[in-house]
Amino acid sequence: MLKNKKIIVFVTGGIAAYKAVTLVRLLVKQGAQVRVVMTQSATEFITPLTFATVTKHQVLTDLFATDIQGTVPHIEWADWADLAVVVPATANIIAKIANGLADDVVSTTILATAAPKYVIPAMNNHMWDNPATQRNLALLVADGVHVLEPAVGLLAEGYSGKGRMPEPDAIVAWLNAATGMAQADQPLTGKHVLITAGGTREYLDPVRYLGNESSGKMGVALATVARDLGAQVTLIKTASVHETMPTDIKILTAVTTAELAQVVKQEFVTSDVVIMAAAVADYRPVTTATQKLKKTDGTNHLTVDLVKNEDILQYLGSYKTHQVVVGFAAETNDLLANATNKLVKKQVDMLVANDVSQVGIGFGSNENAVTLLQPGREPIQLVQASKEQIAHGILTNIVPLLN
Repeated sequence: MLKNKKIIVFVTGGIAAYKAVTLVRLLVKQGAQVRVVMTQSATEFITPLTFATVTKHQVLTDLFATDIQGTVPHIEWADWADLAVVVPATANIIAKIANGLADDVVSTTILATAAPKYVIPAMNNHMWDNPATQRNLALLVADGVHVLEPAVGLLAEGYSGKGRMPEPDAIVAWLNAATGMAQADQPLTGKHVLITAGGTREYLDPVRYLGNESSGKMGVALATVARDLGAQVTLIKTASVHETMPTDIKILTAVTTAELAQVVKQEFVTSDVVIMAAAVADYRPVTTATQKLKKTDGTNHLTVDLVKNEDILQYLGSYKTHQVVVGFAAETNDLLANATNKLVKKQVDMLVANDVSQVGIGFGSNENAVTLLQPGREPIQLVQASKEQIAHGILTNIVPLLN
C-alpha cells in the first residue's frame, strides 16, 4: 500500500524519537520515498545524519533554509508529499497542529501540506490524560487527521501507563491499512454517520440511578466499521461505555436521556445516517434528590414517581428529511411482533431487533444475533457472530437505503 508513496516523517522532541529511525527504515523497505523533517528538540535525541543515511535525502531542520535553486524547502516538501506522518507526536506538536500554529519548521510544513496526516502520539500518561491534550486530539480528529492511540506499557519515567509509542511494525501495519482503505471501495465515503452507544442513567439522588446493562459494545463496533467503510463518524457514548474508543472518529458524551436527546438533535441535521444503538431509559424520576436518600425507620417501602422521557427515536422518525434512521429493539419476548410494532410506530427506515434474554448475545456480550426489519420488506436474519461482523451486516444493508 505504501509502495512509491512520497512520505514526509515529522520527528519531534520525545524520547521515542529513536524508534522513528526504525519506522523510517521500514517505510523505505516498503518501497516508499521518505523525507524527514525534525524539530530542534528532536535533534537532541537523535542526529539528522542518522535519518539522512537511512533515507538518502537531506533532513530539514531549519525553517529558513533555501536550496541552490532558491526554492523554499518547507513549501516544496509540503507540496511533494502524499502522506504526512508525525512520530513521535508530542503534546506540544499536537497542540500546534490542532490550533494552526506555525512557529518552527515542523509545524509550518505540516500547516502547508494538504496531504493526509497521520499522527502517532507518545508522551507521559498524565500529559496524555490532560483535558487540554484530549481537546486538541478531538480537534485533530474533527479536522480529518488520523490518530493512532498510544500503547499502554513502560514509560521513560520508569512506570507503566498509557502514552508509550506503538512499535514501528504496528505503525506500518496501521498506515498500510489506513491508506489501503482510502483507496478501496468504501460505500460510506462522504457520508456522516451518527451513532449512539451504551445505556442512559436517570438519577434518584447524587449516588443512585435507574439504568440498564448496556455496555455500548454494539455501538462502538458500528462506529468502527462505519469508519472503515469510509464514513465520517460521530459516536455519542454514555457513562456506561468503557470500551476503547476507535480512532479517527468524533466522540461526544451524554449521561441522561435528556442530555442524549439534546446532543442527538444537534448532530442530526448534518447526518446522513443515524443509528440509535443506545439503550435509552423510557422513564425518569419526577424529582431528583439533592442529597443521598436515607432509609426511613418504620417503613419497608419507597415509592418513586416516574415520568416518561422524550422518545428520541420517534422524534428522529418524525423529523427526518434526507436521513436514514435506524433504531434498535432489545426485547425479551415476542421479538418480531414487538419489533414490527416499533418499526411502524417510530417511522424508522430500519429496526435492528435482538433478543437480549439469550445467553451469549445479550447486554455486555461480545457476540450478537439480530433481525433487520424494513417497511414493506422481508426480515433479514444475521446469525450469531462477533459484534463487528454484525455491525458490518447492518451497515451493508443500510447502504442501499442511501441510494
